[in-house]
Amino acid sequence: MSEWFNETLHNGYHQGFEVAEVLFENKTDHQHLVIFESTSFGRVMALDGIIQTTERDEFIYHEMLAHVPLFAHGQAKDVLIIGGGDGGLLREVLKHQNVERAVQVEIDQAVIDMCVKYLPNHSAGAYDNPRAEIVINDGIEYVKTTDRQFDIILSDSTDPIGPGEVLFTSPFYEGIKRCLKPGGIFAAQNGVAFMQPDEVSTTNKRLSPLFTDTGFYSAPVPTYIGGLMTFAWASDNAAARQTALATLEQRYQDSGIQTRYYNPALHQGSFALPQYLVDSLS
Repeated sequence: MSEWFNETLHNGYHQGFEVAEVLFENKTDHQHLVIFESTSFGRVMALDGIIQTTERDEFIYHEMLAHVPLFAHGQAKDVLIIGGGDGGLLREVLKHQNVERAVQVEIDQAVIDMCVKYLPNHSAGAYDNPRAEIVINDGIEYVKTTDRQFDIILSDSTDPIGPGEVLFTSPFYEGIKRCLKPGGIFAAQNGVAFMQPDEVSTTNKRLSPLFTDTGFYSAPVPTYIGGLMTFAWASDNAAARQTALATLEQRYQDSGIQTRYYNPALHQGSFALPQYLVDSLS
Protein backbone atom coordinates (compact mmCIF):
# COMPACT_ATOMS: atom_id res chain seq x y z
CA MET A 1 0.00 0.00 0.00
CA SER A 2 1.12 3.56 -0.73
CA GLU A 3 2.07 5.91 2.08
CA TRP A 4 -0.05 9.05 2.22
CA PHE A 5 0.35 12.40 3.95
CA ASN A 6 -3.09 13.47 5.14
CA GLU A 7 -3.65 17.13 5.95
CA THR A 8 -6.51 17.80 8.37
CA LEU A 9 -6.58 21.60 8.48
CA HIS A 10 -10.38 21.67 8.32
CA ASN A 11 -12.71 19.83 10.67
CA GLY A 12 -14.42 16.89 8.98
CA TYR A 13 -12.47 17.28 5.75
CA HIS A 14 -8.95 16.36 4.63
CA GLN A 15 -6.76 16.08 1.55
CA GLY A 16 -4.02 13.55 0.93
CA PHE A 17 -0.71 13.54 -0.94
CA GLU A 18 0.83 10.26 -2.01
CA VAL A 19 4.38 10.19 -0.64
CA ALA A 20 7.16 8.87 -2.87
CA GLU A 21 9.97 9.63 -0.38
CA VAL A 22 10.37 11.52 2.90
CA LEU A 23 13.36 13.84 2.44
CA PHE A 24 13.44 15.49 5.88
CA GLU A 25 11.44 15.26 9.07
CA ASN A 26 12.27 16.78 12.43
CA LYS A 27 10.99 18.96 15.26
CA THR A 28 12.55 22.41 15.06
CA ASP A 29 12.65 24.91 17.92
CA HIS A 30 9.17 26.08 16.90
CA GLN A 31 7.30 23.43 14.90
CA HIS A 32 7.28 19.99 13.28
CA LEU A 33 8.79 20.23 9.79
CA VAL A 34 8.51 17.61 7.05
CA ILE A 35 9.56 17.81 3.40
CA PHE A 36 8.66 14.95 1.09
CA GLU A 37 8.63 14.02 -2.57
CA SER A 38 5.06 13.51 -3.71
CA THR A 39 3.91 11.56 -6.76
CA SER A 40 1.88 14.44 -8.23
CA PHE A 41 2.91 17.83 -6.78
CA GLY A 42 6.69 17.52 -6.68
CA ARG A 43 8.34 18.32 -3.38
CA VAL A 44 6.02 19.36 -0.56
CA MET A 45 6.70 21.11 2.76
CA ALA A 46 4.40 20.84 5.79
CA LEU A 47 4.55 22.46 9.22
CA ASP A 48 2.68 20.92 12.16
CA GLY A 49 0.76 18.68 9.78
CA ILE A 50 -0.41 21.52 7.49
CA ILE A 51 0.78 21.81 3.89
CA GLN A 52 2.64 25.07 3.31
CA THR A 53 3.91 24.84 -0.24
CA THR A 54 4.41 22.49 -3.18
CA GLU A 55 6.76 22.71 -6.13
CA ARG A 56 3.96 22.30 -8.65
CA ASP A 57 1.81 25.34 -7.88
CA GLU A 58 3.82 27.63 -5.59
CA PHE A 59 4.32 30.10 -8.42
CA ILE A 60 0.63 31.09 -8.34
CA TYR A 61 0.69 32.01 -4.67
CA HIS A 62 4.09 33.71 -4.63
CA GLU A 63 3.55 35.71 -7.83
CA MET A 64 0.20 37.05 -6.65
CA LEU A 65 1.36 37.95 -3.15
CA ALA A 66 4.42 39.76 -4.54
CA HIS A 67 3.48 41.34 -7.85
CA VAL A 68 0.01 42.69 -7.12
CA PRO A 69 1.23 45.15 -4.44
CA LEU A 70 4.59 45.81 -6.12
CA PHE A 71 3.16 46.68 -9.54
CA ALA A 72 0.34 48.65 -7.91
CA HIS A 73 2.91 50.74 -6.02
CA GLY A 74 5.24 51.11 -8.97
CA GLN A 75 8.21 52.65 -7.13
CA ALA A 76 8.86 50.42 -4.12
CA LYS A 77 12.45 50.46 -2.92
CA ASP A 78 12.18 48.91 0.55
CA VAL A 79 10.20 45.70 1.09
CA LEU A 80 9.57 43.78 4.31
CA ILE A 81 8.59 40.11 4.23
CA ILE A 82 7.23 38.49 7.37
CA GLY A 83 7.63 34.69 7.27
CA GLY A 84 8.13 33.12 3.86
CA GLY A 85 10.96 30.82 4.94
CA ASP A 86 10.68 28.70 1.79
CA GLY A 87 12.12 31.66 -0.16
CA GLY A 88 9.54 31.79 -2.95
CA LEU A 89 8.23 35.22 -2.04
CA LEU A 90 11.72 36.66 -1.66
CA ARG A 91 12.55 35.28 -5.13
CA GLU A 92 9.60 37.12 -6.70
CA VAL A 93 10.17 40.38 -4.82
CA LEU A 94 13.80 40.54 -5.94
CA LYS A 95 12.76 40.26 -9.59
CA HIS A 96 11.78 43.94 -9.26
CA GLN A 97 15.00 45.81 -9.98
CA ASN A 98 13.73 48.99 -8.32
CA VAL A 99 13.70 47.12 -4.98
CA GLU A 100 16.90 48.14 -3.24
CA ARG A 101 16.42 46.14 -0.03
CA ALA A 102 14.21 43.19 0.86
CA VAL A 103 14.21 42.41 4.58
CA GLN A 104 12.83 38.99 5.47
CA VAL A 105 11.88 38.28 9.09
CA GLU A 106 11.50 34.53 9.67
CA ILE A 107 11.06 33.00 13.10
CA ASP A 108 12.59 29.60 12.24
CA GLN A 109 16.09 29.35 10.74
CA ALA A 110 15.57 25.61 10.20
CA VAL A 111 12.77 26.29 7.70
CA ILE A 112 15.11 28.44 5.59
CA ASP A 113 17.98 25.97 5.82
CA MET A 114 15.93 22.91 4.91
CA CYS A 115 14.06 24.66 2.10
CA VAL A 116 17.32 25.87 0.56
CA LYS A 117 18.53 22.26 0.68
CA TYR A 118 15.41 20.37 -0.34
CA LEU A 119 13.32 23.02 -2.18
CA PRO A 120 16.07 24.99 -3.93
CA ASN A 121 13.84 26.08 -6.83
CA HIS A 122 11.68 28.07 -4.41
CA SER A 123 14.38 30.56 -3.44
CA ALA A 124 16.38 30.05 -6.67
CA GLY A 125 19.42 31.79 -5.17
CA ALA A 126 17.45 34.65 -3.58
CA TYR A 127 19.11 34.13 -0.18
CA ASP A 128 22.49 34.88 -1.80
CA ASN A 129 21.27 38.11 -3.38
CA PRO A 130 23.07 41.14 -1.85
CA ARG A 131 19.75 43.04 -1.75
CA ALA A 132 18.30 40.43 0.66
CA GLU A 133 18.62 40.87 4.43
CA ILE A 134 17.52 37.95 6.61
CA VAL A 135 16.46 38.53 10.21
CA ILE A 136 15.68 35.57 12.47
CA ASN A 137 13.05 36.98 14.80
CA ASP A 138 9.37 36.94 15.69
CA GLY A 139 7.50 39.00 13.09
CA ILE A 140 5.27 40.81 15.58
CA GLU A 141 8.28 41.72 17.73
CA TYR A 142 10.07 43.13 14.69
CA VAL A 143 7.25 45.40 13.51
CA LYS A 144 6.68 46.65 17.07
CA THR A 145 10.31 47.62 17.66
CA THR A 146 12.11 48.39 14.39
CA ASP A 147 12.84 52.01 13.47
CA ARG A 148 12.81 51.21 9.73
CA GLN A 149 9.96 51.92 7.35
CA PHE A 150 8.98 50.16 4.14
CA ASP A 151 7.10 50.82 0.90
CA ILE A 152 5.64 47.31 0.85
CA ILE A 153 5.06 44.85 3.70
CA LEU A 154 4.09 41.27 2.86
CA SER A 155 2.97 38.69 5.41
CA ASP A 156 3.61 35.14 4.17
CA SER A 157 2.63 33.37 7.37
CA THR A 158 1.27 30.00 8.34
CA ASP A 159 -2.43 29.76 9.22
CA PRO A 160 -3.51 31.36 12.53
CA ILE A 161 -2.43 28.29 14.46
CA GLY A 162 0.77 27.96 16.49
CA PRO A 163 3.60 30.41 15.63
CA GLY A 164 1.53 32.10 12.91
CA GLU A 165 -1.41 32.98 15.14
CA VAL A 166 -0.04 36.36 16.29
CA LEU A 167 0.31 37.50 12.66
CA PHE A 168 -3.48 37.83 12.40
CA THR A 169 -3.97 40.04 15.49
CA SER A 170 -4.60 43.76 15.94
CA PRO A 171 -1.21 44.39 17.64
CA PHE A 172 0.53 42.93 14.58
CA TYR A 173 -1.47 45.12 12.21
CA GLU A 174 -0.73 48.16 14.41
CA GLY A 175 2.97 47.33 14.04
CA ILE A 176 2.53 47.06 10.28
CA LYS A 177 0.92 50.50 10.23
CA ARG A 178 3.84 52.13 12.05
CA CYS A 179 6.36 50.51 9.68
CA LEU A 180 4.71 51.55 6.42
CA LYS A 181 5.90 54.65 4.60
CA PRO A 182 3.23 57.12 3.44
CA GLY A 183 1.41 55.52 0.52
CA GLY A 184 2.78 52.11 1.40
CA ILE A 185 0.90 48.84 0.86
CA PHE A 186 0.41 45.83 3.12
CA ALA A 187 -0.65 42.45 1.69
CA ALA A 188 -0.99 39.10 3.43
CA GLN A 189 -2.20 35.58 2.83
CA ASN A 190 -5.60 35.23 4.44
CA GLY A 191 -6.65 31.64 3.97
CA VAL A 192 -9.26 29.93 1.81
CA ALA A 193 -12.37 31.98 2.50
CA PHE A 194 -14.92 29.30 1.63
CA MET A 195 -13.41 27.01 4.28
CA GLN A 196 -12.31 29.75 6.70
CA PRO A 197 -14.88 32.56 6.34
CA ASP A 198 -14.25 33.99 9.79
CA GLU A 199 -10.61 34.74 8.94
CA VAL A 200 -11.58 37.22 6.23
CA SER A 201 -14.25 39.04 8.24
CA THR A 202 -12.02 39.18 11.33
CA THR A 203 -9.06 40.55 9.37
CA ASN A 204 -11.32 43.16 7.77
CA LYS A 205 -12.55 44.33 11.18
CA ARG A 206 -9.00 44.60 12.50
CA LEU A 207 -7.47 46.38 9.50
CA SER A 208 -10.29 48.82 8.74
CA PRO A 209 -9.72 51.13 11.74
CA LEU A 210 -6.04 51.47 10.86
CA PHE A 211 -6.09 52.14 7.09
CA THR A 212 -8.23 54.29 4.83
CA ASP A 213 -8.39 51.61 2.13
CA THR A 214 -8.74 47.90 2.93
CA GLY A 215 -9.88 45.00 0.82
CA PHE A 216 -9.08 41.54 -0.46
CA TYR A 217 -7.99 39.94 -3.71
CA SER A 218 -7.82 36.28 -4.63
CA ALA A 219 -6.22 33.51 -6.67
CA PRO A 220 -7.00 29.79 -7.08
CA VAL A 221 -4.09 27.77 -5.67
CA PRO A 222 -4.85 24.02 -5.97
CA THR A 223 -2.79 23.07 -2.92
CA TYR A 224 -4.88 25.31 -0.68
CA ILE A 225 -7.98 23.22 -1.05
CA GLY A 226 -11.55 24.46 -0.85
CA GLY A 227 -11.79 27.41 -3.23
CA LEU A 228 -10.09 30.76 -3.65
CA MET A 229 -7.05 31.74 -1.61
CA THR A 230 -7.64 35.27 -0.35
CA PHE A 231 -5.04 37.98 0.21
CA ALA A 232 -5.64 40.91 2.55
CA TRP A 233 -4.85 44.41 1.25
CA ALA A 234 -4.40 47.61 3.26
CA SER A 235 -3.08 51.07 2.42
CA ASP A 236 -3.72 54.74 3.03
CA ASN A 237 -3.38 55.28 -0.72
CA ALA A 238 -6.78 54.32 -2.14
CA ALA A 239 -5.55 54.99 -5.69
CA ALA A 240 -3.12 52.05 -5.54
CA ARG A 241 -5.91 49.47 -5.58
CA GLN A 242 -7.49 51.27 -8.56
CA THR A 243 -4.34 51.42 -10.70
CA ALA A 244 -5.37 51.60 -14.37
CA LEU A 245 -4.85 48.53 -16.54
CA ALA A 246 -2.74 50.52 -19.02
CA THR A 247 -0.44 51.62 -16.19
CA LEU A 248 -0.08 48.05 -14.92
CA GLU A 249 0.66 46.80 -18.43
CA GLN A 250 3.35 49.45 -18.93
CA ARG A 251 4.99 48.69 -15.58
CA TYR A 252 4.87 44.95 -16.27
CA GLN A 253 6.39 45.38 -19.73
CA ASP A 254 9.09 47.75 -18.50
CA SER A 255 10.08 45.37 -15.69
CA GLY A 256 11.00 42.53 -18.04
CA ILE A 257 9.72 40.11 -15.39
CA GLN A 258 8.60 36.72 -16.70
CA THR A 259 5.62 35.22 -14.86
CA ARG A 260 3.69 31.96 -15.13
CA TYR A 261 0.41 33.10 -13.52
CA TYR A 262 0.39 36.85 -12.84
CA ASN A 263 -0.47 39.32 -15.57
CA PRO A 264 -1.97 42.83 -15.42
CA ALA A 265 -5.49 41.73 -16.42
CA LEU A 266 -5.51 39.08 -13.68
CA HIS A 267 -4.18 41.70 -11.28
CA GLN A 268 -7.19 43.92 -11.90
CA GLY A 269 -9.69 41.06 -11.92
CA SER A 270 -8.38 39.53 -8.70
CA PHE A 271 -10.05 42.29 -6.64
CA ALA A 272 -13.49 41.19 -7.90
CA LEU A 273 -14.79 38.89 -5.16
CA PRO A 274 -17.53 36.24 -5.21
CA GLN A 275 -20.80 37.38 -3.67
CA TYR A 276 -20.51 35.18 -0.57
CA LEU A 277 -17.32 37.06 0.29
CA VAL A 278 -18.83 40.46 -0.49
CA ASP A 279 -21.73 39.59 1.83
CA SER A 280 -19.46 38.44 4.64
CA LEU A 281 -17.46 41.68 4.46
CA SER A 282 -20.56 43.88 4.56
